[in-house]
Amino acid sequence: MGMVRRPPLRSGYCPALAALIVFGLVSVVASCSEGSRRAGIPADAQAALDTAIQDIDAGRYEKLYNDAADEWRKDTTLEESKATFQRLHDKLGRAQVRNLDTAREEQTGTAPVPGHSLIAIYHTSFEHGDAMETFTLIERGGKWYLAKYFVSSTALK
Repeated sequence: MGMVRRPPLRSGYCPALAALIVFGLVSVVASCSEGSRRAGIPADAQAALDTAIQDIDAGRYEKLYNDAADEWRKDTTLEESKATFQRLHDKLGRAQVRNLDTAREEQTGTAPVPGHSLIAIYHTSFEHGDAMETFTLIERGGKWYLAKYFVSSTALK
């Protein structure tokens, strides 16, 4: 039996490698074109979420309240809202690291928030303990608003 001899490998054009590189570049471009969309969060919802987190971290509780969804203001007054955030800050301290745990969009006609909503849950390390933060955003007229915020932590006891 004869042995089939292949020419030695040489550097040069390789169609399979070129196709793989093109596919990789297309994948990178496609993922970059999503902008700030993370974990399936629509970019405009992510922007509203980022703004709410920045306002909480900076202690801009009145701005947070005024920018929130109507559902937020129906559930609490400005003074109650500010007092709650201040208590959270006093007990937990400043947020140090937030890691997105889960995010899901919902379209419901019932609670917790009827309509098109997004629930984002973060595992957050604060100065005085760890917590789970739950942000619920609601879409109204193509714009996202913070509708609910909940913190769960043993450091709050």
